[in-house]
Amino acid sequence: MLYVGTSGFSYADWRGVFYPQTMKQSDFLSYYSQRFDCVELNFTYYRQPAARAMEAMAARVPDSFRFTVKAHRTMTHEIPQESLVAGEFEKFRQGILPVAESGKLGCVLFQFPWSFRPSKNNYDYVLSLPDRLDHAPIVVEFRNNAWARDEVYESLRQRGLGFCCVDEPDLRGLFPRVAVVTSQVSYLRFHGRNAAKWFKHKEAWERYDYLYNRDELAWWIPKVLQMEGASEDTYVFFNNCHQGQAAVNAVQMQELLLQAQARPKS
Repeated sequence: MLYVGTSGFSYADWRGVFYPQTMKQSDFLSYYSQRFDCVELNFTYYRQPAARAMEAMAARVPDSFRFTVKAHRTMTHEIPQESLVAGEFEKFRQGILPVAESGKLGCVLFQFPWSFRPSKNNYDYVLSLPDRLDHAPIVVEFRNNAWARDEVYESLRQRGLGFCCVDEPDLRGLFPRVAVVTSQVSYLRFHGRNAAKWFKHKEAWERYDYLYNRDELAWWIPKVLQMEGASEDTYVFFNNCHQGQAAVNAVQMQELLLQAQARPKS
């Protein structure tokens, strides 16, 4: 299955762009699920998910809808000493369990920071993830281009770990645009190409303040279809969420994919 959605959905500044101006925030998810078939939950990076809240979210969407959930920062950015790691994973596992039991959990995304570079300890940690969280497919995202190597992709394949492809600015040290599939889940995140604000910004949202044009999206279409053909489930998410830009681009991506799929094959 091919899913297209956005990184998060509960943004007040989407009113008038995607949501009706007067819509209550409590109605956002139900409305969102009528337009998109998946969402990437990012709030779980900042706070461990609560089972009751996750169960309520799963109840508001159709059975065909899928959630992908971003791993908590103690699992990617602030990894504690080994004696405490298991506790963080258990909190996370219990929090997302209702979504998994509902059949609506697509996968868990582990997004590592740019400072996370290849080393024996980091390699071992990444490859240990399936043993630490075994009730959901896992996808890993690297920001540092030092991980952009065939042997890395092959190691992920051997462990059944998915790889997150990214679209981000053309800056030295950032990950290149590649279409790589390493498991039965393929994944693509659009972060925007705001090179001026990527490393120099006052607010985090400035980094992702970018609206893709159709040519930039069209470049990805054959690659997304290739990824779809090489996996069971393919997720495409837009993280350029400022003022609804992610929703605008996600709709455009849906349209471009439909057009491509409708063309007769030569």
